[in-house]
Formats: sequence, C-alpha cells, structure tokens
Amino acid sequence: MPGVAEDQAVALDELTPREIVAELDKYVVGQHAAKRAVAIALRNRMRRQKLPPELADDIMPKNIIMIGPTGVGKTEIARRLAKLTNSPFLKVEASKFTEVGYVGRDVESIVRDLVEIAIDLVREEKLEDVEDKAELNAEDKLLDLLLPPTPAATQAAAAGATEVPGSNVIQLPASMNVDSPEHMAAAAQDSSKREPTSHERTREKLRQQFREGKLDERTVEIDVRDRNQPQFEFVAGPGQDEPDNNMSLKDVLPGLFGQRTRKRRMKVAEAFDYLVQEEEQRLIDMDQVTRLAVERVEDSGIVFLDEIDKIAGREGGHGPDVSREGVQRDILPIVEGTTVSTKYGMVSTDHILFIAAGAFHVSKPSDLIPELQGRFPIRVELQSLTVGDFVRILTEPKSSLVKQSTALLETEGLKLEFTPEAIAEMADIAFRVNEQTENIGARRLHTILERVLDEISFQAPDIGKANRAEASAEGVIAEIAVSAAPMAAGQQAQAQASAAAPLPVIERKREDGGSDKVIVVDPEYVRQQVAGIVKNQDLSRYIL
Repeated sequence: MPGVAEDQAVALDELTPREIVAELDKYVVGQHAAKRAVAIALRNRMRRQKLPPELADDIMPKNIIMIGPTGVGKTEIARRLAKLTNSPFLKVEASKFTEVGYVGRDVESIVRDLVEIAIDLVREEKLEDVEDKAELNAEDKLLDLLLPPTPAATQAAAAGATEVPGSNVIQLPASMNVDSPEHMAAAAQDSSKREPTSHERTREKLRQQFREGKLDERTVEIDVRDRNQPQFEFVAGPGQDEPDNNMSLKDVLPGLFGQRTRKRRMKVAEAFDYLVQEEEQRLIDMDQVTRLAVERVEDSGIVFLDEIDKIAGREGGHGPDVSREGVQRDILPIVEGTTVSTKYGMVSTDHILFIAAGAFHVSKPSDLIPELQGRFPIRVELQSLTVGDFVRILTEPKSSLVKQSTALLETEGLKLEFTPEAIAEMADIAFRVNEQTENIGARRLHTILERVLDEISFQAPDIGKANRAEASAEGVIAEIAVSAAPMAAGQQAQAQASAAAPLPVIERKREDGGSDKVIVVDPEYVRQQVAGIVKNQDLSRYIL
C-alpha cells in the first residue's frame, strides 16, 4: 500500500473480513450486515492492490449506502474502519454543499480536505521516524547555547590536537596541514584514542545534568521564527475553495521576503521542545510527504457522505430545495472518478471509497438521480436499537459509557459501580423515551446517564476531598441526595410525602490495606433520578 509502513501493510493484508468485523465489534454493537459490507469493501481494496496495474486500474470500489435512523452506528462504523486501516478519512455532510453558483462549499473541497488529512497522517509517521535524531540534534544545539564552543577548541578538534594539562595551551601536531583531506580522515580515526578536552568533559557533564532535568529552570536565548507574516486574502471564484486561496505573502513572493527571526528568552525545557520541532521540520522531506499523501488518498482514501437523504429529491424548481439535484450532479463526477486540482497537484478520485449514509425518513434512495444511484451499488439497512442493544452499548465496547463515567469519577477518588439491574433500567428508560418522543438511537443513553449521574458528579469533589468520617454499621461514610426533578406544582406535595432515600457512599477495604470510597448505583436510584421526567412527556422532550 503506497505510503504505508511495511509492517502495517502486512498486518492489514492478513485481516480477513471476519477479523475486520470482529475488530468493529469492539466498538459498535450489532449492525452485522453493515459491518460485513464495509469489511468486504476493505478486503476488495486489498485484493485490487495485488493485481497487475493494467487490471487494477479498471476495478472500481463498490461504494455503499447505509440506511438507518440516527444514533445506530453508521458514522462510527466508517470512522473505526478508517482507523483500523490508517486510511485518510473525511466525514462531510452532504447538506452543506451547494450547486455551483450558489453560496456554499464546492464539492471539490472534499478532495482537498482529504489530501490535507493525508498529509497530516504521513507527516506524523515521518515524525516518529526522525524523532530520536531530532532530539539528539536539539540537545546538541541546546548545549551549544549553554556552553558555546571556543574557536580554539573547535579548530583543535578538527585538527586532532591535544590540550596541555593544567594550562589553556593547545598543541597542534608539527608539519601538519589541518585542511588536507588526509589529515581530516586521520583525525577522525584517532579521535577515539585521544583524551577528551576539558571543554568536552564539561559539555558531557552538562548533557548528563540536562537529561536528569537539573537544567530545566535555567534560561537561554534562542532565535525563533517570526510567525507574524502578512496575509493576503483572495476572493474565491466559482470552482475554487476558500481555504486554498488564503496564503501568506511569502508564498506569493518567496524571493522578496526572507525568513525573519527574533531573539527570545525561554527556559531550557521550553527551548528544547522548540528546537526539537525545528529539527523535525528540517529532517522531514515535505516533497516526499506530499507525494505519499496523494498516493494514499488515491489508493486508500475513504469519504463518509452523511445526510445524503437531505439532498435526495427531484428538482422542485423553487424554494430552498432549488439546488438539491444540482448538488447531486456536482457530487457525481467526484464519486464516479475525476481528477481534482489541489495545491499539492492533481488528485484522482477513481479509487476513493465513498460511504453514504442517511435516515431516509422523508425521501428514499430511489429519489436520488439515477446516475448517482448507480454509483452506490451496495445498500445496507441498519436496524433500530433494542433494549438488549442498549445494555450492550453501556457495557461491552472498549470505551463504553459506563467505563467512561467510572474513569472520570476515579480522578476524584471515588469508585463508581453500576448493578446489572441499574444498567438494564437505564436501557429500558432510553428505549421508552425513544418510542415516546423522537428516536435518536444510542445518543439517548448519553442524556439518561448524565441525568442519573447529575448529583453524583456535582458532589464528587467534596466527597473525595472530605476527611475520613466514622462509618456506620453498614459501612456508610457519606450520602448523596437525589436531584430535584422539575415537576408541576400539583406534584410537589406528593413528592415531599414520598421523599427518595439518598444514595450511600460506602468505604471498602482493599487487599493492600487501603480503602476505596465506593458508590453503587442501583435501579431504585436510577428510577428516582429520571422516572418523574419520563412520565411527563412534555418535560422529556426538553430534558431527555
């Protein structure tokens, strides 16, 4: 795969569709048909790269349309697929593009943005390759600032001279032309045999102190680039994209303005970071980065066209939908394969994989223009989430919502636990609210969980910092009250009569002799936090 590290290419080449689906299962619950479709598309891309060039050029990617309500995993599947393959990935909303001649973004900006993302990806990979060398070079430059080399020492080192012990006298070998190539080679060969000078010994001591962090607070003065460059802003014409036309004056007239620098005093640790960045930029060949990035876009780029149902529909002739079909016709050349001009050169879109997605509540895929329909041969319908899916979403993924909430509260010194019944209760409430109001899929779990943890998150810092209190017989050291839910005036008396029991904070002993402050969320607490809002549908529409 052009532009991809060899070991990574081998790893990707070994991934079968079944293994790709298994990787996606770690992050996305359910939707097996959609995962199979993208896994096959990815495997076909790997197969194409093993074919002879003349045949590979004729094999086009099988673009995919995902049909399903919001919050069921359409975007996450495409995003995780791109991370798995380390491919340039761009998510765009089809609704923000307009037909040429209208105010809005030009569809060719999709390719330009994708190239920028690919350049960032390749640059990060190259930075990892030169990181060690850049740090060594930056360390040497920093030591030169802390202990500037003397001219005599520099000449002596070049000549292979020795320093007279106990004096500042440097002896040169007799009858030696220090500028001759033979002498330079001999000096390099004998450099390991001679004794280090006092300057070199001091320099090595400084190097050791720097690596131990003992010089971080010292101040040095370095030359930094003046980043306040004058800017020209050009008015974009009809086929041009705005960001590509804003360039600095040095880009327009590179010979007129040199790179200005200015003196700046900073601490050693800050100066080292700056010098490392400068060295990394100097060691990286940006021409090679650009070439590899363009190759990667052309061979493995993925574009996720979200909200494509918003531009579906035939020409109405008037009103806000006047450019819907025009946008489809503008997107068509990009999808079917064209060459787009970018500031990094011409980029072919023939083998970029396009994954479109939309809810299609009002429109349907057949409302797209026939030419565009034909460019998306694979159609996958994603199913609405069930209560069981919600339970799995809360617990199974690598970064599930429950794991995220637990990790956040651990920073406050609290250990948060959910009983299986509490998780089932939250899943059931999310499902019911989706049925009663708008179905927003798994995003409903965010609102439910935030409502459940509202009071816990508010009181967590106080409980975590509080001095250890005497535990009760049940081990309770603190209590968290139930949040006061908004309610109608007639409900307040009933609420006061049946006041909710607070949630206890328990002290639990660890095996190492320490103790944890534990909060166990049970189904009763979940119901107390959100049940009143769920029953009142008017409040549900605004709060949940």
